[in-house]
Amino acid sequence: MKLSTYARQQGISYKTAWRWYKAGMLDAYQTETGTVIVRDPQTVQPLTGRIALYARVSSLDQKEDLTRQLARLKDYAAAKGYQVSKEVTEIASGLNDKRPKLEKLLADSSIGTIIVENRDRLTRFGAHYIVTLLEAQGRHVEMIFQTDTDDELVDDFVSVITSMAARMYGRPHSKRRAEKIKQCVEHVMQDEEPEECSSSRAIGSNETSMMHNKRSL
Repeated sequence: MKLSTYARQQGISYKTAWRWYKAGMLDAYQTETGTVIVRDPQTVQPLTGRIALYARVSSLDQKEDLTRQLARLKDYAAAKGYQVSKEVTEIASGLNDKRPKLEKLLADSSIGTIIVENRDRLTRFGAHYIVTLLEAQGRHVEMIFQTDTDDELVDDFVSVITSMAARMYGRPHSKRRAEKIKQCVEHVMQDEEPEECSSSRAIGSNETSMMHNKRSL
């Protein structure tokens, strides 16, 4: 059906439907004449089991981002015509393997599909293994996008440095050092390197080495 017809059926504006199409949230394609055609949902293989949304951010100061992320997941599910049974939000680093809400979701065999915004929202490393195990159970992970933002990656990177600093220098000093390291990492991401960031005395030789390695991530 045409995008305009789809918009009327869903009770949304054409502008919203177009935004969903451009964001890759619709199973649709554009003809040579420019007309956007949305495939009939009935021709799409139905999902098995219940559908759950999983949204995650790395830190407490990203609560607003978490709310927006969940809203995007809801929009995506609505655009696909999915009936969502569960919405799960979690605040934890993608490098942290102790995420009780995700663990509970993965252990719930009644959940057939877990929708995430991108692979890194599930986990920074090893997402392939989670996806493979779920598929072996007849379940799957559906991702809206394939990549994540540099800002989130910096936050996860800093969480590792904070943990290291706590062990090396003690917790009272770890937060201050982590903040300084984060500022330096952000400069490195922008191909800038203030003099204080190049000093191993300022942030520690081990952290300096890891910060420079961040360029190649």
